[in-house]
Amino acid sequence: MPVRQKLPPNVAGDLASSGRFFRASMCPDATFTVAQRAAAIEQHIKSTKGKETTVPAKQGSEKLQDGATANETPLTRANAEPENISSNVSSIDSETPTLQYLTPVIGANQPLRTTPATTITTPIPSATSSSTLPVLSLQSSPSKSTLSRLVAIATVKRWPSPSFEPPAAIEASNSNPVSSALAFPNAPSPTDTKPIADSTPYSLSLLRPRPEPDPPALFPAPSQPPGRNSTPNLPHKPNMVLQKPKAMVDDSNIDGGVAMPRLEDLLRHPEDLDKIPALKAEYSRKKAAVDAQLREGLRDQLETVQRSISQLTEGQRHVLKTRDELQGIDKLCAESQGTVGDFSQIDKLARIQRNFEATIMMKKGLESFHNDLTEVERLLREDDQDLENQPNLLNAHMAITRLRDFRDEAMDQIRKARDSSNEATLVEWFQRLDSVIEWFDDHVGTAIMNLIPLVQTDNRSMVVRLALIVMNEEKNDSKVRALQEAQKDHKALASRFKSMNLGPKTVRGYKENFLKSIELYAQTQFEKSKETFLDDPEKLEKSFKWFFNDLFTVKQGMQSLMPKKWKIYKVYTNIYHRMMHDWLIEFVDDPELPTANMLAIIHWSEKYYKKMAKLGWKQSDLVPNVLDDREGELVRDWRNLIIKTLDEWMERMFATDKKSFLERDMDALDTNSEGYFRTKTLGDMWRMIHEQLMAASYSDRTDVTEGVIDAMFRALKTRQTTWQTVLDEECARYKNPTTDQSEGLQQLQDWLVAVANDQIACIDDHDEASGQLGYLSRFNRDFEPLVTPKYLSSRATMELDSLRDGYVDLSTHCISLFIDLIFTVDFRTTLPDFFTQKWYGEFAVKRMISTFEDYMSDYSAVLHSSLTDILIEELSDELLVRYLSAIRNKGAKLRRQDPFTDKFKDDVLTVFGFFQKFPDAFAATIKDRWRVVDWLVRLLEAEKAAGVVAVYEAFKTEYWDLQLSWVEAVLRSRDDFERSMVSAVKAKAAELYVERGVETIMGKVR
Repeated sequence: MPVRQKLPPNVAGDLASSGRFFRASMCPDATFTVAQRAAAIEQHIKSTKGKETTVPAKQGSEKLQDGATANETPLTRANAEPENISSNVSSIDSETPTLQYLTPVIGANQPLRTTPATTITTPIPSATSSSTLPVLSLQSSPSKSTLSRLVAIATVKRWPSPSFEPPAAIEASNSNPVSSALAFPNAPSPTDTKPIADSTPYSLSLLRPRPEPDPPALFPAPSQPPGRNSTPNLPHKPNMVLQKPKAMVDDSNIDGGVAMPRLEDLLRHPEDLDKIPALKAEYSRKKAAVDAQLREGLRDQLETVQRSISQLTEGQRHVLKTRDELQGIDKLCAESQGTVGDFSQIDKLARIQRNFEATIMMKKGLESFHNDLTEVERLLREDDQDLENQPNLLNAHMAITRLRDFRDEAMDQIRKARDSSNEATLVEWFQRLDSVIEWFDDHVGTAIMNLIPLVQTDNRSMVVRLALIVMNEEKNDSKVRALQEAQKDHKALASRFKSMNLGPKTVRGYKENFLKSIELYAQTQFEKSKETFLDDPEKLEKSFKWFFNDLFTVKQGMQSLMPKKWKIYKVYTNIYHRMMHDWLIEFVDDPELPTANMLAIIHWSEKYYKKMAKLGWKQSDLVPNVLDDREGELVRDWRNLIIKTLDEWMERMFATDKKSFLERDMDALDTNSEGYFRTKTLGDMWRMIHEQLMAASYSDRTDVTEGVIDAMFRALKTRQTTWQTVLDEECARYKNPTTDQSEGLQQLQDWLVAVANDQIACIDDHDEASGQLGYLSRFNRDFEPLVTPKYLSSRATMELDSLRDGYVDLSTHCISLFIDLIFTVDFRTTLPDFFTQKWYGEFAVKRMISTFEDYMSDYSAVLHSSLTDILIEELSDELLVRYLSAIRNKGAKLRRQDPFTDKFKDDVLTVFGFFQKFPDAFAATIKDRWRVVDWLVRLLEAEKAAGVVAVYEAFKTEYWDLQLSWVEAVLRSRDDFERSMVSAVKAKAAELYVERGVETIMGKVR
């Protein structure tokens, strides 16, 4: 086998191999000098010579185009010949010293030696004049061929200008072909004294390029700085024309300013010349910004390119080294086979010997299998007597592992032989092993399930032995998986290596079972915590004391007993945290979860993370979030749950009250300490409201509490309106004359009194000295410290006033219904006889007063004292309204010869006799209101025409809401009625203006 010539490695710093001349940095103190660039070009030219020796000689015209080929440059040609790079290194090393780095090392001890510049005049192909070219060298002056090639490169690099013709001779100080060929336009020369930022504008970038038939051999410097991690877009078409550069005034402002208008727009008038200094300063600032960005971008780009080249070169070196080593191995193998003549026979005998030894080992293993298995059973039987320590655990594991490996090997060989009969025999032979393995696994599982108690009891030996067993099994499982992957991808290659076919053949999963046992142990603890939590939500923190104790035990006592690569503390934490997350989410997703439990879970999240922080875990380390970041959602759900519970309680309570009311169930009524009728559910309702309010306050969030209070306001208002509707519907049944109106009347009236008393109990604050406030005031006192002052002033006060008015209205409405039932049922046959002939001979008013007395004697003790006065006033008003309205009765006729005046007087005195028993109400309102009867008598006694009109005018003036229809009915009840009387009254009513005031009793008389 031919020996390959060993070449030096291709390094990034070798200019001959890389063929690149980019500077590594644009910093002034890290820039190539002209001498360094010239030395680099010399090396490149010499490497080109070395390559020319291996190919036929070119013609003279072809050599002239080496530096300026139409579609190829030295740079691209060097990149296109990677195989010749390494071959050129030796030729370069023999002629010139190798330049190791592109970027000069700052602070190096060796000074850079230069030689004086040599001025050479040579014709330029693209111009008629000649140019003077200074060239600096590191060691010696370049040869003639070298300089001619250099001039050709520099000439092609230059840009032609349509408005500028080069002079016959270019001064050395103004033209540098090396600089133009190797660097970008803003690269400093060795003689530059000004910083780059202050350099003059680029002449090339401001001139319009002239179209050329042939593109330049070397690519021009980029007009924009390369971006970070970007690749410059180089021309790839031979006929590609350069784009016209934009003027500076049209460019966007680099430093973030507003783009300036064009120069021709700014300098239109002579006075605009004063703007030139400011414009010059602005353009200078923009140029400095562009220069800075260009340097920065170029520096980053060159560093990236240099780093990438270094990595590629290093990779290539490793590949070549590996190839050489593999070839050497192959050569040694071939030589060894050729050296030994009888190698094939020796190899065959060695294979026979190995097979014979394997057969002997298999025979011995089969013969001793059951004896070894019996020994394992003895070890396990001894450990059964001491499960806490299990002294034989390691020995049993080693023996079982040996037996399992032997069985796997035997079964693998018999399967490969495809002998089904012998395979069945072996399966039967090894059948006993499975029960022993299961026995051993029970021992290991029991120990793992008690791993935390073992550490807590300081049984370190047992823990270490368990860790050794699991670690060994984990290592074997990794080998099995790797072998399975190798056999899957490279089956033929894997079968050739004996080491890959020995050992365990199946994954036993002890590490996975170890983790499952940890989870199973924790699961039993979580079940106990669940029972405790459901029984008492306040014991949630106490029920998880074991959780943090276990983690603390692992942190302090178990980490040093387990392999470090397991990171057992993190494993335990992740398992426990995930189970805690699942445990809490299960409760959160339960729609039947009580509000107290939901609140405990919401508060538990913060406590949980504080406790975990004490164990060294940040909240960001525990993934996922223990409540899935649903705290806000849970708070809203919890608030809605409280509201839902509140509404359900209110609905159930009212449904119970309604059923009892409709059935006239007197057992649903009760009396308080003062003997007043009350419903039994009123106290329960306010107690439930208080509990829900306290539950809302436990959230420590005013928005939640305010939302619950709003729901309570709505529920209380709904209860008021619903009670009123039910009462109205039930009382309306007694207005039908066909109904047996005496049936259940007393029970209905009892319920009316009880409901009225309930409303007063909600707002009764008269006993403030003893602290006995009404339910509504106590409710206000409870929620005041839980809400914001803004809510209290803007909403709560208004809602409380509305509720208070509603309770008053409902209580008085109950009294009105109570009185209406009296007149509808008890006085149904009495009222139609008023102002008829029967009225004179009967004492109807006296019978009605007697009924009043009976009712007052029955209900004055069970009716709230504040409602008694209302009842008296309502009785008086209703009696007066019914009395005055009886003038419309059929057959009502008052004759002048009849003693109707005395009868009116007698009725009024009878009424006064009853109501005088209640002096406060009688003196305040009753006596004054009954004065209207006198106006009725005056209308009846007045003379026709002018007399009636005068009485009406006075009557209307005192009672502004006097109904004209009622006056007409009174006039028609006179025996001397004439239509002219009504006409005169209507005429007077039309011209009479009375100021409206407070509603009077006449407003109720229709």
